[in-house]
Amino acid sequence: MGRGAPVVTVTDAPAAAPAAPPVDDRGGPALRVLRAAPVPLALVVLVALSGVVLGRVYADDLLTRLMLGAAVGSVLVSVAARRLPSWLVAPVSVAAMTGWTLFALHLAARRAALPGGFAEVVADAARNGIPRLLTAMIPVEPTPDTVLVPLVAAWLAGLTGAEVAVRAGRTLLGFLPPALLYAGALYVVGPNADPALWPSVAFAAAVALGLVAPGGRGAGGPDPTATLPPQVRAAVRARLVAGTATGVAVVVGLAALLGPALAGQVDERPVDPRRYVEPPRVESLDENPLIRISGWALNPDQKLLDVTTQAPAGPQTRIRLAVLSDYDGVTWRVGATYRNAGRVLPAAEPGPGTVDTVRQEITVADLTGRLLPAVATPREVTGARVAYDPTTGTLIRPEGLSPGLRYTVTSLRERPDPGLLATADVPSGDEVARVLRVPDGTPEPMRRLAAQLAEDNGAPYARATAIEQFLAEHYRVVADAPSGHAYPNLSFFLFGPRNGGGQRGTSEQFAASFAVLGRLTGLPTRVVVGFTARGDGLVRAADALAWPEVFFSGVGWVPFDPLPRPDEEPRPVEEDFRPPKEEPPPSEAPEPTVEPTATPSAVAAPGSGDTDRGVSRWLLVTGTLLVLSLLVGAALATLAGMRRAQARARLDRGDPGERVAGAWRQVTDALRLAGRPVGDDLAATEVAARARQALAEARAARAGGTAPTPVGTGALPAGDPTAGWPAGGEGTGGWPGGGEGAGGRPAGGGAAGGWPVGGGPAGGGAAPSAGAATGTALLGASVPGVDELARLLNQVAFAPGTLTGAEADRAAAEAVSYVAALRAARPGWRRLLWSVHPGPLRWHR
Repeated sequence: MGRGAPVVTVTDAPAAAPAAPPVDDRGGPALRVLRAAPVPLALVVLVALSGVVLGRVYADDLLTRLMLGAAVGSVLVSVAARRLPSWLVAPVSVAAMTGWTLFALHLAARRAALPGGFAEVVADAARNGIPRLLTAMIPVEPTPDTVLVPLVAAWLAGLTGAEVAVRAGRTLLGFLPPALLYAGALYVVGPNADPALWPSVAFAAAVALGLVAPGGRGAGGPDPTATLPPQVRAAVRARLVAGTATGVAVVVGLAALLGPALAGQVDERPVDPRRYVEPPRVESLDENPLIRISGWALNPDQKLLDVTTQAPAGPQTRIRLAVLSDYDGVTWRVGATYRNAGRVLPAAEPGPGTVDTVRQEITVADLTGRLLPAVATPREVTGARVAYDPTTGTLIRPEGLSPGLRYTVTSLRERPDPGLLATADVPSGDEVARVLRVPDGTPEPMRRLAAQLAEDNGAPYARATAIEQFLAEHYRVVADAPSGHAYPNLSFFLFGPRNGGGQRGTSEQFAASFAVLGRLTGLPTRVVVGFTARGDGLVRAADALAWPEVFFSGVGWVPFDPLPRPDEEPRPVEEDFRPPKEEPPPSEAPEPTVEPTATPSAVAAPGSGDTDRGVSRWLLVTGTLLVLSLLVGAALATLAGMRRAQARARLDRGDPGERVAGAWRQVTDALRLAGRPVGDDLAATEVAARARQALAEARAARAGGTAPTPVGTGALPAGDPTAGWPAGGEGTGGWPGGGEGAGGRPAGGGAAGGWPVGGGPAGGGAAPSAGAATGTALLGASVPGVDELARLLNQVAFAPGTLTGAEADRAAAEAVSYVAALRAARPGWRRLLWSVHPGPLRWHR
């Protein structure tokens, strides 16, 4: 003890009782769990509602149940691991997510009966999940590639929301990931389902429940305010209640502000994200399989398919490969927009005829490409991943066909009621414009044939039957006919000489000719490529077939068979195809060629066509040249007018100083036009000297002589003109000045430039050289200069405001005189360009 420290007496007083543990006044464990449950429960509901919204475009409720499991699992893992360090929760949750995802993918692959191993299916789903989800056809089949992305997104939204809302206690911020997931589900669904009214109301109710319920950090554990004094604890709880009330008020306010705007969008059609994703594409071989008919005909024993059919008794089954609706005069094309589809394909309302269910198990042999054969119209496909075009009913396998591929197709085969066909009409308008379009360039004989066949057949079905009978009665089917269905090929097939290869072809030419002739008579037609299945067994290349179809209102697409009967001999086309009356008799008609050209509608006089074309060409060329000349003349006149207006503005407008500066710009622009530009570093007197020299050289060049140069130096001095030019009187090795003057400018007795009129020395000075003398004699009496203008310009610079209007007039007159003289010294064509050169209009901008 230190000196002066107080003495403390220790007595045997009873020891103080230990501090009592903080009392948790929130109830027992069960009550604490109930108090902490609303926020996690709200998160589960929010994530699960996203699955409900997205599941509306799926074929069944498998996706909804899988996303519900992801919501429960992600939130429970976070709640159970709330006492673990925060950095450890994410790895644990991701491991649980991986297990649930693999289970879900296995379940989806087994239900979809996808071929291949599980690892291959998972890798394909991970690689193509997003594009296939956005290109899938509605309803979407819950396959591994269409459930992977929603499942992972649901788990991550639940994990993030639980960590922020439960661990960090930021309830409102924790609801943001589920809200983004819900908005994404609405966007993916787009306009492909009814408005999600009750899920949206339930989503808002769950958010409100989570905001008003106690929860957040430490929920379910000891009250962190238990050790605080009662007054402080009451203040903390009051702040918590105030914060919660503020959050609710913000939500309500946002709803009040944004509610009307959102309500106004209720009737708006949502944007479909599928429009931004390119659907699967096919190669040209699959875009136009009609060109494969001739190749298959030459290899009739090639094994393409192995088919097992289950169907009620009825007509011969035809397996459809592709439907071609677009024709451009050269080739037929499918023109389909394929969407990834699951097992169940979208159904359409069947026609009034008989509908049979046909089930086929098909094994691919040597058939290549991506087109997937199936009986029309397919409704369910198992064993292969497909993409489907509902407009044409064409199926493809995006990965391509491979030998041994086995799949099962269930189709609804429609057989129209024959009693309805005789009176059935055909539609018109934009809905069928695609299958009514006849491209330009149709050969005239085809148009005449179509008109002849429709002449006595007013009803649509009668016209179609007439075309069918005409082709069956007049043409022959051969296997070695050349491929092609462009206008020249069809024209040769229809009208070519029988002894030259015409009037015979494969089903390619028969079907294409029927379709074109039908459209010429107003029938909506298309071409179908497929195979004829003779019971169970192999389908060979010889079974390949193309046939036309016609669309009738209230009936649908009806197939026709324009092929001839095997036991009938075709009649020559010439027996039944009547030529027009205005044509010459058949004996005088020229022999048909291999590729006949269109017949002109009227016969013109010999040479008249060439004369008309020559006159038209002459008029076109003359008119074009006249228009170009007028345009060029107008442009030149405009430039000349602008140049004159610029000169007037420079010389006549402004105070005397501005007019002198404008006159000086006229001179410097003229020197630049003459190819003798002067720099800004030269004094005005130096520029004036160079201006005289430029004019002298221009005149000498035009006259054929040489410009006079100072005798002493042989060139114009680069510095002060007084350094090499005599002032006047006695010239010593210089040029005569013509009298007393300063700076080489004569005081009088000479022209404005200071040159003597006679051209000889004024006294004592040496005369110019012989060449200079010759040039001077040829140039004339004087060479105008701009020395006075240079003096006035210096006065403007060093004594501004001292110039008079008369001096400005003298400066303008000197500038005009010099510019005119310099322009006159230019060659003729350069004088023309001088007045329209656009340079001065932009040099001083």
